[in-house]
Amino acid sequence: MTMTPASGPAGPGAVTGDRARLRLSRLLGRPVAHRTGDSLGRLADVIVRLRGADYPLVTGLVVTVGGREVFVPAEQVGDLEADPLWLSSAKLDLRRFERRDGEVLLRADVLGHRLIDVANARLVRAADLELARDGGAWVLAGVDTRRRPRRLFGLLAPKAVPQDAQFRDWHDFEWLIGHAGSALLRGPFGRVRRLKPAQIADLLEEASKDEETEILGQVHADPELEADVFEELDEELASRLLGARTDPEIAAVLSRMRADDAADAVAELPQRRRQPVLDLLPAGQRAKVLTLLGYNATSAGGLMGMDYITAPTMATVGQALEQIRQAATLQPEALTSVHAVDEAGSLRGVAHVIKLLQSPPAAALIDVCDTDPVRVGPDTDVPDVAVLMTDYNLITIPVVDDERRLLGVITVDDVLEVTLPGDWRRREAAEPPDHHHGEAP
Repeated sequence: MTMTPASGPAGPGAVTGDRARLRLSRLLGRPVAHRTGDSLGRLADVIVRLRGADYPLVTGLVVTVGGREVFVPAEQVGDLEADPLWLSSAKLDLRRFERRDGEVLLRADVLGHRLIDVANARLVRAADLELARDGGAWVLAGVDTRRRPRRLFGLLAPKAVPQDAQFRDWHDFEWLIGHAGSALLRGPFGRVRRLKPAQIADLLEEASKDEETEILGQVHADPELEADVFEELDEELASRLLGARTDPEIAAVLSRMRADDAADAVAELPQRRRQPVLDLLPAGQRAKVLTLLGYNATSAGGLMGMDYITAPTMATVGQALEQIRQAATLQPEALTSVHAVDEAGSLRGVAHVIKLLQSPPAAALIDVCDTDPVRVGPDTDVPDVAVLMTDYNLITIPVVDDERRLLGVITVDDVLEVTLPGDWRRREAAEPPDHHHGEAP
């Protein structure tokens, strides 16, 4: 029998071959005795040591002896499958057990606690854990996240867990155990960063404060991802999470965000903190944010972004496409159009990227532009912007002043965010029809 996950390939150091397996729920509480037959106590917990991307290794047991929890090294345990558990020596260190950095207690830290199901981008609870023998050692290999059945008067006893428990590979999950020493060791191998920013934002909106701290701790290692996540967060939560940071820390996040989202975040800060944070922003980002803060939040000016591509009217199509190729710092939605402007910065035309790709590279940009594009003023109400974008099937719409100078660009995702129902973030997204394709039945 080969041990592979139900939802994807086995992770690094996968446990394979015909291996013995144990459920943690059936192991806890088991009597611990010396081979002479003398009873020593009962198993209270199982200790594993983190090993980077490999399966956590069982290094010892926590045994309750006379009301005291003591440590028993794994080498002293004859066989984890035995009942009772036999120890090779009756000699025990009776000092009270104290956890060391890098050690995780499966019952105290994981069983019954929430994990991130990375494959499905949701928080789940560990109903049971699976240990597997790997050579001469035992490792934490699988998780069952299904709820245990209940009796009329309370939970079923551990040994009454259903026989058809389905364990998935440990590498499909990221744990949230609230232990700082272990978190530092897990950070470089965190699987949270595989998720999309919107998925991480959804996790944070469902997480407890302790879980928020752990998730953000991993995201913080990638500043660009962190900024993207804050852009996706509910404004109230983003304000609370940012407000708990120092001014330089807030500025570091805002400097990487889109200017319109950064302006929204600044507006949500307490009045006394806004100017200090603004002063710490890079000059370019600060100028954009200050401009946006000058507009009503419910108007086109308050909604527009200030990251877009402009080119001289007589630039060639090839030159416009080269600008798109080199705009590595702009988000994809800002790259769907090129705006032809004259020397005064007035908008003279808009060319969509598809039109550019279909045109000869040597052609003049203005010749392939729509020279009378749909556009709005900064004071236009958001509902009117939404109507225009719907009527003309637009994914972006330029914002101009009375002299037709280009001020910013509104993208369709910005309009959707403010026109969807207020509780849209709380709704569970529909799964694609092929969501479970390739998974084991």
